[in-house]
Amino acid sequence: MISGRGSNMVALIEACRDGRLDAEVALVLSDRPDAAGLEKARALGVTARVLVPAKYRTKLDGDDARDYAEAFREAGVDLVCLAGFMRVVKAPLLEPFAGRILNIHPSLLPSFPGLEVQRQALEYGVKFSGCTVHFVDSSLDGGAIVAQRVVPILDDDTPDTLAERILVEEHALYPEAAGLVLSGKYRVEGRRVIRT
Repeated sequence: MISGRGSNMVALIEACRDGRLDAEVALVLSDRPDAAGLEKARALGVTARVLVPAKYRTKLDGDDARDYAEAFREAGVDLVCLAGFMRVVKAPLLEPFAGRILNIHPSLLPSFPGLEVQRQALEYGVKFSGCTVHFVDSSLDGGAIVAQRVVPILDDDTPDTLAERILVEEHALYPEAAGLVLSGKYRVEGRRVIRT
């Protein structure tokens, strides 16, 4: 699921194709018809569709979420990966894919959920940031953490330079985390995801 440029989507597709991720990207859905990632997906031979939610600006809920769930069911999807999808996903999609929806976020959650996370990290003065792959639940960036990568914050960093370095790590981390979840070699205890 994408809303923009789809760089993490491309990283997942490439990881499938070069054997780092034993999977196939079956479908790309976007909530925005102008998302640059749609053409990238099509250029890579992946079916890409637009489903613009009719009712909600910041969340995917009601009939809109059911439409996404149905599209994934029809495509035979086992794991849903949010890759820059800018809406909070709600029950009509969460329930049929419980424990099978991942998101990647450009901070070390639980620090700095939501938007403008690099600016927040710099303003707060933290010395490290990074990225997190987590299970999606009905909260904002609050599901159980599957994997994280750490990126040091440099004295001369700007939100853009920090975002660029984090994005490199996102592209490596997301396929690894998706592979772990697809393998089933983990268990969830409370909020902890433990490899088995």
